[in-house]
Amino acid sequence: MATLTQSVDEKKKIYEQEALITGAEAIAIACKLANVDVVTAYPIRPYDTVMQYISQLVADGEMDCEFIVAEGEHSQFEIVKHASACGARVFCGSSGVGWMYAMEALTVSPALRIPMVCMVGNRALDDPGAFGVEHNDALAVRDLGWLLTWVDSAQEALDTALIAYRVAEDRRILVPLAISCDGAFLTHSQALVKIPAAEQVKKFLPRYDRGDLLLHPDNVISVAPQANEDWVMEVRRQNYAVTEITCDVIREVYADFERTFGRKYGNPFFEEYMTEDAEVVLLGMGTLSTPVKVAIRKLREEGKKVGFVRLRWFRPFAGPELAKCLERFKAVGVIDRDFSFGSPNLSGVVATEVRSAMYTGSSTRPPVLCFIGGLGGREVTVPDVEKMTDIVFQAAQGKAQPLTQWIGLRG
Repeated sequence: MATLTQSVDEKKKIYEQEALITGAEAIAIACKLANVDVVTAYPIRPYDTVMQYISQLVADGEMDCEFIVAEGEHSQFEIVKHASACGARVFCGSSGVGWMYAMEALTVSPALRIPMVCMVGNRALDDPGAFGVEHNDALAVRDLGWLLTWVDSAQEALDTALIAYRVAEDRRILVPLAISCDGAFLTHSQALVKIPAAEQVKKFLPRYDRGDLLLHPDNVISVAPQANEDWVMEVRRQNYAVTEITCDVIREVYADFERTFGRKYGNPFFEEYMTEDAEVVLLGMGTLSTPVKVAIRKLREEGKKVGFVRLRWFRPFAGPELAKCLERFKAVGVIDRDFSFGSPNLSGVVATEVRSAMYTGSSTRPPVLCFIGGLGGREVTVPDVEKMTDIVFQAAQGKAQPLTQWIGLRG
């Protein structure tokens, strides 16, 4: 069993190689290591790099799976949905409006208890047409029963993909899970990634087994029955029951991941950076962590006590734990790479969730400001972070600030 103090020889057994790869390639390699049975594909940037790399692995004889190119996003999700019901481990994904085109299939999958793992190469929704990152595409399924996680590095993308199969396919869960990778910033950017050995992955990731829920001629069951109004509430309540235990399952899986591979992620749900003595913090998801961390180190050198909290899991939303974390600070600034028209305080999705968590989970409620920025792939720069930090410090000092501000607008 792996530990954090392994010998060099032991580590060689765990990690087969170290490679310079993109976040999209890391997801593809995870699919290979997980022995995925059925992969469907339809090209749309920036997700298409995953499809291309898997097709190369198949063509080179390095991966054995059914690789099906569909005629559209809706069909590709329907294919893996039914393949999963028949006992196949599956993978697919999309980006932006392609994700939205598949919405019918995405909507019904949680209630059917289909644990398909997908990747969303986060991309702005048209119009205007753009290939840059926004989070509104993946967030569109946040209230449908999907599990949603955001990663900020190629290494975390590979690791989280393996974790995702363990979580989604757990008999207590069996719901779809989307791994969000910021378009271009992660999907197309290379980094050194430690690739685990196949034997170690087998120890961590058991075969997918639906048991008595398998759709098969010898197991007469109904999938997607027409219940009308008679049983809808009961079906919804069954799905709701999954969410009551998902956090516990995620903790179990991360602990087993650490034991198996020796890599520790700490709190599965969010990462804290320089928060020990921080007076204020910024909070966000995905690859904006890079400029934020750079700016925080610079601000620390100037004597400003600011930290950063990066959400990993958006669904389930670990509200009580997050509230306990954030109540320590004098003010919080949430950076939303999304928008929510007509929402309370006209804020982003993440800020609204954070405020809700603070209202119900903490007796100490520091000001929670929302900064909407980085839309359409625009950079969140170090000066942007410095500006946001200054505003949050002013709120901490009791100076009234607008609850929602757009950062980096031209003109």
